[in-house]
Amino acid sequence: MAHTLTASARASRLTALNLDTEAIITARTELAACFQLAALHGLEEGICNHFSAMLPGHDDLFLVNPYGDAFAEVTAQNLLVCDFDGNVVEGEGQPEATAFYIHARLHKQLPRVKVAFHTHMPHATALCLLQGPPLLWLGQTALKFYGRTAVDEDYNGLALDASEGDRIASVMGDADILFLKNHGVIVAAPTIAEAWDDLYYLERAAQVQLLAMATQRQLKPVPHAIAQRAYEQMREGDPQSARAHLHSAMRRLALHN
Repeated sequence: MAHTLTASARASRLTALNLDTEAIITARTELAACFQLAALHGLEEGICNHFSAMLPGHDDLFLVNPYGDAFAEVTAQNLLVCDFDGNVVEGEGQPEATAFYIHARLHKQLPRVKVAFHTHMPHATALCLLQGPPLLWLGQTALKFYGRTAVDEDYNGLALDASEGDRIASVMGDADILFLKNHGVIVAAPTIAEAWDDLYYLERAAQVQLLAMATQRQLKPVPHAIAQRAYEQMREGDPQSARAHLHSAMRRLALHN
């Protein structure tokens, strides 16, 4: 299912790339932890999913996982640094082809998207296989995403060219969560911590929705006014809460390893 990307092995740059800044070291460490946490929680699918983050201090370079590595194998050291033309400017290997065309175009077309996580995590993806809106406003966890989602209704096969990446970016627009019908989900965020927080809670919201639907009893949606108020309450302090969540998860990951 995964495809290799044909591009230059390493692009030359006019100035040396300094990867030893505190911001870049932190970004690489946190992004690698998110891969390993996603593997720990069963949110990956083989070698077909991918996370990216813009390289701090650069508006034309991004970090992404190398093709062929499972999430559990990704480390801060083996993350690739790529440009928007598909050139690897630091690291060994290449990004997976769809990883490049989705993430490069998202970051280029939507500069607000500093971090993008794409997975086929089972419960959220299951909702993408149903007619109608994927996520229903039934439980408190789901309300974290109230008004923040978009849906791509037009599955178009694998994203193997820039035009498909641009189409996906256009559908995402101002949303933070994109449900790709017949495919999976994309989480977009301004920070790595917020991307992890949304990814984790999105899957939990999808899981409990499917459990509720499986009872075949009538569902009880939250009224709009209450849903909006709960969303606003949860969004207050969300960046700080997300950082605390990621740091807690990283401590638990260290114990697990």
